[in-house]
Amino acid sequence: MSVAIIGSGIIGLLSALTLTEAGYKVTIIARDLPGDETQSWASPWAGAAIFPYPDSNGHSLQVETFRYYWALAHRDPTSGVQTIKATEYFDDRDDDSSVWYKHLVPRYRRIATEDLPKGAKMGFTYKTMTVNPLVFLPWIKKHLESIGVKFIRKEVESIEEAQTIAGCKIVVHASGLGAYHLAGDKDVVAIRGQTMFVENKFDEVVMFQGSEYTYVIPRMFSGGVIMGGVSQEGNLDSTVNEELRSDILKRTKNIAPSSSESVNLKSDKIKDIVAFRPGRKGGYRLEPEGNVVHAYGFGSLGYIYSYGVAMKIRDVVDSMGLEKPIVRSRL
Repeated sequence: MSVAIIGSGIIGLLSALTLTEAGYKVTIIARDLPGDETQSWASPWAGAAIFPYPDSNGHSLQVETFRYYWALAHRDPTSGVQTIKATEYFDDRDDDSSVWYKHLVPRYRRIATEDLPKGAKMGFTYKTMTVNPLVFLPWIKKHLESIGVKFIRKEVESIEEAQTIAGCKIVVHASGLGAYHLAGDKDVVAIRGQTMFVENKFDEVVMFQGSEYTYVIPRMFSGGVIMGGVSQEGNLDSTVNEELRSDILKRTKNIAPSSSESVNLKSDKIKDIVAFRPGRKGGYRLEPEGNVVHAYGFGSLGYIYSYGVAMKIRDVVDSMGLEKPIVRSRL
C-alpha cells in the first residue's frame, strides 16, 4: 500500500521511517526538505534537546522517542545525536512530584536547594540526548531514500492534491503551520523563537522553565551551543530583536555561567536564529479523519514527541485496513 506524507519536518520524516519499515511505500511531499536552511520551517532550527516535559500529555509518545534517540546515539553517532548530561530548573513548582519521567531517564538526581541558581525553586540532573538538526535531517533523508522513500518538493494547496500526486488513498498530514490552511484548523498558531548560536566548548544541556524559558544546548559537530530563548505565541516578526540578545545572554549566565561568561555580543561571531514553532491552541492533533492521519501542533516539543508519534501513525494506518502491507526485513 502507498502512503503520502505532507511535510518533511521531524514528524514527517520519522513517520516515513516507521511506515516504510512496516512495508508501506511512502512518498513525502513538502515545500521544504532536509538541507534547506530557511525560516519557513521549524525543524532545522530547534534546540532539539530530548527533554520530556512535566505538564504535557502523551507520556507514552515521549517515552518511545526517548528510547529511540538513546539507541540511535549509541548505534550511530554520525546521525548527529549524542548522549549528554542535562540539568533542569523550575521556578513554578517546589518539588519533583510532577516530573513523571524521573524513572525513565538515567542518573536522575535532585539538586540541593543551596546549589540552585537565582530564582529557581527546584532542579535536577539526568542523562539525555541532543540532536543537531542540521546533521540529523540530511542523515535521516539519506537513509529514507536508501530504503525507498520518495521525496517530492512541492507546496500543495490541499490534502487531495497530495493524494493525486502520490497516487494513494492514505495521507499523513504533518505540515506543521500549514495545517491552518490544509486542515482549516484555526487553532494552529505560530510561536516565535529567537536564539543565538555561539562558538564555545560547553558540553552540558541546561534549561530553566516556569516564568522564563532559558536554555543552553550544545550542537554536536558544530563547535558551539544554542542559547535561548523566547516563546512568543502569534508573533510573526522574522527580524532579530537586538535587545533580546542581551536578555538571553543575561539569563544564560544565571543558569550556566561557564557557558556564557566570556561571550561578547559585539565582538564574537554569533549567529542569530529566528524561527516559528508550529503550535496549536488546546494541544497537538494526532488522529485519523477518513483516510487522513493528522499529526501537527507539537510546538517546541516536536523532537521529543517525534518517534512516538511516528509509531502511533503506523498503528493508525495499519488499523485503516485498506490493504495489509508486506512487512520487510529490517536486517
